[in-house]
Amino acid sequence: MSQNQRLILAMGISILIMFVWQEYYVTPNMHKTVVNTVAAAAPKISAAERVQDRGLLLSESKKDRVTFANDQVSGSINLRGARIDDLLLKRYHQTINSGSDEVVLLSPSATSAPHFITIGWVSKDKDLVLPDAHTLWRVNHASIKPHAPITLTWKNPQDVLFSIDITIDSDYMLNIEQSVSNKDNRSITLSPYAAISRGRNGDKPENMIVHQGAVAVVDGKLHEITFEDLIKETKVEFKKGINWFGFSDKYWLTTLITKTPQAEARFSSHALHGEARLQADLLYPAVHLEAGSVSAVTTKLFAGAKNLDLLEKYQREFDLPLFDRAVDFGMLYFITKPIFLVLHAFYDYIGNFGAAILLLTVLIKMLLFPIAYKGYVGMNRMRDLQPLMAELKERYKDDTSGFQKALMELYKREKVNPAAGCLPILLQMPVFFALYKVLYVTIEMRHAPFFGWIHDLSAPDPTSIFNLFGLIAWNPPTFLMIGVFPILMSLTMYIQQRLNPEPTDPIQAQMMRLLPLIFLFMFSSFPSGMVIYWAWSNVLSIIQQVLIKRITA
Repeated sequence: MSQNQRLILAMGISILIMFVWQEYYVTPNMHKTVVNTVAAAAPKISAAERVQDRGLLLSESKKDRVTFANDQVSGSINLRGARIDDLLLKRYHQTINSGSDEVVLLSPSATSAPHFITIGWVSKDKDLVLPDAHTLWRVNHASIKPHAPITLTWKNPQDVLFSIDITIDSDYMLNIEQSVSNKDNRSITLSPYAAISRGRNGDKPENMIVHQGAVAVVDGKLHEITFEDLIKETKVEFKKGINWFGFSDKYWLTTLITKTPQAEARFSSHALHGEARLQADLLYPAVHLEAGSVSAVTTKLFAGAKNLDLLEKYQREFDLPLFDRAVDFGMLYFITKPIFLVLHAFYDYIGNFGAAILLLTVLIKMLLFPIAYKGYVGMNRMRDLQPLMAELKERYKDDTSGFQKALMELYKREKVNPAAGCLPILLQMPVFFALYKVLYVTIEMRHAPFFGWIHDLSAPDPTSIFNLFGLIAWNPPTFLMIGVFPILMSLTMYIQQRLNPEPTDPIQAQMMRLLPLIFLFMFSSFPSGMVIYWAWSNVLSIIQQVLIKRITA
């Protein structure tokens, strides 16, 4: 097999791996137990609820709500059922336009994208009256400020007082303390719970690049279950050792955190009006309260953006195992996270993620230069051998085995490794995959601008050669959206290709010439940050090849 054949094969396999590796990735040590029955937890969304406009619904229930806000979020708690069902992320917007609507994370159950948290108690004692979805709680304050608690209270007819104390920090963490004071003259037994209920995934389709679905860390091990798998399984239960668990979207996370080792966690799904509804229940062990006694349990709720610095801060502060893994860095975590950290360090210094990508590319080229040097020297030696290889091909044109034997003897005599040119490309592939992940999954890259027309490095180049880059008033179909940077990438790839020895086989040579065109269409839908990296990497490779050729001439 010739050098160029190996090159084509290596690049083809690498591209294939990039698209399919996560499809077959199974989280190590993942444990899923399907159960037939489980203790009752949060009430399901009622089938009687009709879908309503979110703004109208919140306005109509305003008198029964207590608001909360800090610099990161704003929202409210529905006193009818003690539901945290309204939360906006103030620093994130639906589009790159800063004047667009803020990102909605939590919404009431009757909206088109329900996502809410319910707090309550369950009991096997049928005579014990418990708060439910229709209970109207009393509140001590009309609004919550950072670190200033509010208290919801409700007393049942049996003189049992239920209380919920809620505080919010300066970011996305809520502290929820549930307490019960038994003022009845008889003993009672009941279990506190907290639950996250939501629709499947809003209007965003699932894909194989980033995990979207249920996520849990149990006994320090990460478990990920896609929405699709959860719907198939219906119920997935973890009996003990819960550290944190909830639901993860591409950029957002809603998760319950507990320090009670005996607490049980359950993911479940059911259908409502033809759509999947999902739930994460955290059920605490039953407590037995004698007359006059009090019991309390604390749950933390994270509801916000998956900012890595903040996740690591909470991980240290509350001793949360693998909390940073809420950002789906994938199975190349050991490469992806360091690349992100270096990229972020460059960004902190220069203030532009696009420029940081350029600097990262230079750093990677410097680290791989010794290997690249050997590879380029090998390719230049191969180029010098092209006339001799053509002579051998002519001499053995009817003897394939004889040609291969003579070719190997030529390589051995001239001390040339035909695969040397592939090594720099193969070593860059893990970096390529990792950077693609970083651009796609990290909230820091969302809506990050470069220069000129690139306003979002995580989105494809918005220009197209087919409407003369916006000069013609026509919006081409998606497959014809071939922008400036994909064209630059393809052009630099062609120039780099011309510096390498061309295969003696005309068919192979034609395939190599078509490769930049194939990559042009393929990369046009990639994040523009990825295309900028690849084009700039090609430019640096061209400079390296020219310099090495002059040095070794």
